[in-house]
Parts: sequence; C-alpha cells; structure tokens
Amino acid sequence: MDRITLRLVGAAIVAALAFAATSMGEIPRIVLSIVIGIPSFVLMNISRSQLGKSFSIMPEARALVTTGLYSRIQHPMYVFLDLFLVSVIVGFDWPILLLAWAILVVVQTVQGRREEKVLAAAFGADYEAYNSRTWF
Repeated sequence: MDRITLRLVGAAIVAALAFAATSMGEIPRIVLSIVIGIPSFVLMNISRSQLGKSFSIMPEARALVTTGLYSRIQHPMYVFLDLFLVSVIVGFDWPILLLAWAILVVVQTVQGRREEKVLAAAFGADYEAYNSRTWF
C-alpha cells in the first residue's frame, strides 16, 4: 500500500472512530477530546517550531528538516492538526464537520505530495534516504 492510500485509509479510520465517539455520553466524549486534543495541539506547535525558517505556505526547499518529530513523521504538522481538529469536533459534538475535515485531509495530502516533490528535486539522495526512514 503506498503512502497516499495509507494516509487516506488512516483518515477514514479516524473519522469513523470520531463519528462513533460523538454518540458517547457528554463526559466521556469531552474527556476523550481533551486526552487527544491537548497532546495534539502541543505536538503540532512543536513540529511548527522545529521547522523554523523552513516553514512556508507554498512548498519551498529552504532546508531538509530531519530532526525531532520530523525524524519519524514527514508531515507532523498535518497529522497533529488533524487529530486536534477531530478532538474539537468530538468535544463539541459536531459530527457534520467531519465532512469538512475529510476535505481538509485530502487537501493536505495533495499539498504534502507537492512538498515531497519539491524536496526530492532540491535534495535528491538526501531526501530519498530521509523518505525511506520516515512514516507518513
């Protein structure tokens, strides 16, 4: 299974679990939201910080960041933003927003692919080595 398929299957599983979680009682749903949301928010901000000056809205090859969260996950900002948003959707019991979230995941997958192409073109073998040892 290629990475894009894996990303989309993972997102579908998260969405299904989130939809199921919205049928929980209020207290368990809020606790689940907090347990997922706070660490996701913190890790999202750490991943943004670790990008430093390499952060940009449009894909640019300023530097190949391979340390911290980026040593294991290629797109930790996307992963943890998605988990944070799901926690908000579950916490506030807004399952209809899972559709908007799913669209965001598709957009992020396309954007991630663009970023990967830019980095591969700029960093060649270094990027390929990084790509082979990271997940998602």
